[in-house]
Amino acid sequence: MLGDKISKFVISGKKQLTGEIAVFGAKNAAMKMIAASILINGKVILNNIPDILDIQKLIEILEKMGGKFLRRQHTLEINLTNLRAGNPDTDLVKSMRASVVLLGPLLARFGKVKIPHPGGCLIGKRPIDRHIRAFRELGVEIEEKDDYYDFKLGKITKDKISFEKISVTGTENIILFASGQDLTLTIKNAAIEPEIIDLIEFLKKSGAKIIVDGRTINIQGNTHLQPIEYSVVPDRIETGTFAILSALAGNLKITQINPGHIDSLLKKFDEMGIKFEKGGDWLYIKKPFQFNSCDLVTAEYPGFATDLQSPMGVLLTQAKGKSIITENIFENRLAYLAELSKMGAKINIVNSHQAEVFGPTNLHGAKIQSLDLRSGVTLLIAGLIAQGETEILQAEIIDRGYEKIEERLQKLGAEIKRV
Repeated sequence: MLGDKISKFVISGKKQLTGEIAVFGAKNAAMKMIAASILINGKVILNNIPDILDIQKLIEILEKMGGKFLRRQHTLEINLTNLRAGNPDTDLVKSMRASVVLLGPLLARFGKVKIPHPGGCLIGKRPIDRHIRAFRELGVEIEEKDDYYDFKLGKITKDKISFEKISVTGTENIILFASGQDLTLTIKNAAIEPEIIDLIEFLKKSGAKIIVDGRTINIQGNTHLQPIEYSVVPDRIETGTFAILSALAGNLKITQINPGHIDSLLKKFDEMGIKFEKGGDWLYIKKPFQFNSCDLVTAEYPGFATDLQSPMGVLLTQAKGKSIITENIFENRLAYLAELSKMGAKINIVNSHQAEVFGPTNLHGAKIQSLDLRSGVTLLIAGLIAQGETEILQAEIIDRGYEKIEERLQKLGAEIKRV
């Protein structure tokens, strides 16, 4: 399996990148649609599925429970009709936090499920307390053990819940649960990321009735959701990653995208003086001679995405002046800045949520380490613009969310290899 072997990327920087790069389907939508297929009796066909490690792991979890999958390039056929009641593989769940979204559909279908404490990227605690609070509010019985949660479906006692703080996966879990039940439910203060809206469109096409009004989501579930074929929305984080890369290392045309989904990034480009052109499904960014600093504050969509904060950190090392990064979503998501400092970046980490970046600075090659998925691709971008050779350890972490990244970059002129 992709990512099973420990590997590293070796990059020779300062190469001019040119050409066209296509964006694949959104990881964070595709995984939730695979989970939603638990609720469907029959075959589901998903198009525009990226070939990444997290999706491979999710497929493996469901295959061990009796699910059937057939992949043809970026099309995935799914049949979970004969899925066995039981608990997902502990080790696989612990290795991937996103697997927590199996909770909602498994509970809806089988009435009970045990979920180990989920794992994933080392970017903070990322607790699932908001999921637990929401399910308890609905009437689900939950017992917390040392290393797992035991969920049992009781009598649903409410038709409305409200998240105290916005939770993306919490919102998704409740949507998935309610869509597979014969009930009506209103979710208040819900997350409304494009991937959630895409999941909702998938469920509506299958037979659920869902209305989104601001941060309120009204759901009329259906215990007989129908088999469908659906194309996953383009990955806005991959889109933004390549846009930032283009501003730093070349003149790239990014295709098969939805530019509106990265509006918060493009507004920052405008503020910094980075020029771009866009069409209905493409974006072109020409590397500027120089550009201005800016302050960055992460927030839930439609605010600036936390997953683009770290790639943006590299961009700010090349901006003229002082930039301030404020990370409001995760407490340890600035850890990558210490790795950038090894490459010559001038950075002052104020606390776990805020840092100052001073630029422009010339980065140089170094031996650095991927700490999580987004910091991994951030360091890869840094290596591409640095003078000399850069080694990025634990390259396989990047495989969790970016398909064949080195091959795609090589086609643009990057000198990068996996060893």
